Amino acid sequence: MASTFLTAEWQNLLMLNYAVDPAMLQRFVPSGTELDSFAGKTYISLIGFQFNRTRVLGFAIPFHQNFEEVNVRFYVRRGEKKGVVFIRELVPKRAIAFVARRVFNEKYSRVPMSHRIEFRADGEVEKATYSWRAGAEQCAMKIETDGAGFLPAAGSESQFVTEHYWGYAAQKDGGCLEYEVQHPRWRVWNAKQASYAGNATGIYGAEIARILSRHPDSAFLANGSTVTVSKGIRIA
Repeated sequence: MASTFLTAEWQNLLMLNYAVDPAMLQRFVPSGTELDSFAGKTYISLIGFQFNRTRVLGFAIPFHQNFEEVNVRFYVRRGEKKGVVFIRELVPKRAIAFVARRVFNEKYSRVPMSHRIEFRADGEVEKATYSWRAGAEQCAMKIETDGAGFLPAAGSESQFVTEHYWGYAAQKDGGCLEYEVQHPRWRVWNAKQASYAGNATGIYGAEIARILSRHPDSAFLANGSTVTVSKGIRIA
């Protein structure tokens, strides 16, 4: 078993999901993995969340423990392992982006970011917004939740999106790094309304920016938990 690289608390994960043509993702699929699908559809997700109480190799780095992250990811599998691949990840901390690029070859960028979480009287999240600036463009994703939180049912779309416990990162030499992301199951809330706004062409490219400009095919909020990310192991 690989040793721990990072521990943190991931909270208030806002997930916007878009069905796409699988052909557009083939160039991103790392060696040794294959695209995963749900009900015959291939998805990418735009995900914003709070990255809190962060420790790298057991150490809390001053001024780099609590921050936002926004990423675009899609879903793969390697045998029975269900995982994710990140197309782009955004954080407001330069050192975090640098370490992720060096250690995992993940496509991290540093951009100014902020978030706003609003709660209902019962203490559950009513609204969540994550905002960031891409060059001159201001981008934001938001959700208003609907009803009570619940554990995703077996075989549901929310289970498919939230319960991929492996990460795969293509390497510069054509190989692939595999790492485990351990966390308990998350409660989720359906969306009363959810949206993304902003021109993301400069960060994601024209094709993905066009997809994000659509209304998402599904959206929900997950409460999150403590997570443990293992050191990567070469599989290809």
